Amino acid sequence: MRVTILGTGTSSGVPLIGCSCEVCTSTDPRDNRLRTAAMVEIDGRVLVIDAGPDFRYQMLHHHVMTMDALLITHGHRDHVGGLDDIRPFNYLQGKVIDIYCDEWAESMTRGQYPYAFNNDNYDFAPKVKFHTVYLEPFLAAGIPITPIEVMHYKLPVRAFRIKDFTYITDAKTISDTEKEKIKGSKVLIVNALRANDHIAHYTIAEALQLVEEVKPEMTYLTHLSHQFGKHADMEGTLPANVKIAYDGLVLDIE
Repeated sequence: MRVTILGTGTSSGVPLIGCSCEVCTSTDPRDNRLRTAAMVEIDGRVLVIDAGPDFRYQMLHHHVMTMDALLITHGHRDHVGGLDDIRPFNYLQGKVIDIYCDEWAESMTRGQYPYAFNNDNYDFAPKVKFHTVYLEPFLAAGIPITPIEVMHYKLPVRAFRIKDFTYITDAKTISDTEKEKIKGSKVLIVNALRANDHIAHYTIAEALQLVEEVKPEMTYLTHLSHQFGKHADMEGTLPANVKIAYDGLVLDIE
């Protein structure tokens, strides 16, 4: 299994428009962060997790030619704002793209794209088919996936475990029951917005506490704001089994 980290930034991305802080003006490419997303490749099949506003660029930059399914964590704009750019995959593959998400995410996504879902059969709308994800394991493109419910303040968000890889974004709390699904992961990717508290996102300390509880072999922090700090400054402050994810990071997981 190969995992490509397509984006590691929070909803505004990094650099933030109009900001002149040391992170936003950094010349280290690791401090340039597109909106959070990932791609998983297994036996020739391609799953993408989230399609935010940077989706088009992410697909072009990584030369993605096919997509078998899209997994949506939740319906906020920074995670579904690029849905219209699924259209080239419709044309190239000659088929509808399957989307897997919970009912909240489907409803929120449909609301943002009324032209695609108003039953007018508009030829130039993205062609997708929604599949509802509950809390039981499911198949996407024939690949077994375990959904994990995390809470983004009061909004339920779907995290996903694929084999020994677990991907969590926009979490603030996770129940003990759902944490059990994470245990045994070789690689965990989890959000860690900044040091200071946030109503809807893990802080760095909260993400590290989760790592202590579920004990993955390796963890990468994602969904980072410009308040997280510069990559070069922060990487030495973390435990040996925790690293900072960056756009374009590729992980090969046995």
